[in-house]
Amino acid sequence: MAEMKSMGVVGSGQMGSGIAQLGAVHGLDVWLIDSDPLALSRASKSISSSIQRLVSKAQLSQAAGTSALRRLQCTTNLEELCSADVIIEAIVESEDVKKKLFLELDKIAKSSAILASNTSSISITRLASVTSRPHQVIGMHFMNPPPIMKLVEIVRGADTSDETFNAAKALAERFGKTVICSQDYSGFIVNRILMPMINEAFFTLYTGVATKEDIDTGMKLGTNHPMGPLQLADFIGLDVCLSIMKVLHAGLGDSKYAPCPLLVQYVDAGRLGRKCGIGLYDYRKRSPRL
Repeated sequence: MAEMKSMGVVGSGQMGSGIAQLGAVHGLDVWLIDSDPLALSRASKSISSSIQRLVSKAQLSQAAGTSALRRLQCTTNLEELCSADVIIEAIVESEDVKKKLFLELDKIAKSSAILASNTSSISITRLASVTSRPHQVIGMHFMNPPPIMKLVEIVRGADTSDETFNAAKALAERFGKTVICSQDYSGFIVNRILMPMINEAFFTLYTGVATKEDIDTGMKLGTNHPMGPLQLADFIGLDVCLSIMKVLHAGLGDSKYAPCPLLVQYVDAGRLGRKCGIGLYDYRKRSPRL
């Protein structure tokens, strides 16, 4: 495949907007798609602010920043993706919702286009199965936040071609990322290891072993993690953590992946973490002191 020139990103949340920013900064024409115009407006402002911070820190020239913003287009119309070389979905972590989108994208995208998913846990093979191009479907799991984190986890489905894999790997490396490769098993590499740790931190709190502050401080200072597992869960989103644990539990069939009842309760209560102002910690007044 020739070098990619254009990219579509579906979903304008923190992951989607971050991936769109990477594409624009690294010379791609980017369409950022979302069904919610307000979400698109927030994403556009966030990307602009992020690029200006890079310029102010001399990590990007003013000309390059201006050029990147010029290459970014925000729209609610999926049909705009008809000429994109690669389309990356970054929507809700639901297999049914993602399958519905991939079915639509398969009809819209040009025949040579790669369809990639930023899923952190869902089977690429099953997502590819609803398309007429399973050999051109691949997982590209960016870490949060995408402009900063250095890793991209690439996941091949059962039918993903070598050409598609090589093109996805080249794109991630163009973005300055280190690539790791996973087989198509629930949770892949990073979340297969990370989410059970977060879930166990919830069990440690649930069973009264320690306070949330001591759990987080213990893991930060005892294992040199940059943030504790409960603080990290708030950053990721407790609803996302719960969704991934459910995928692990269903896909791997082991009771050790059963979500902690306390995690379920927090999500049921709408305490989803930083994005809504409260999770395990309350972010509405001040930052948590750990």
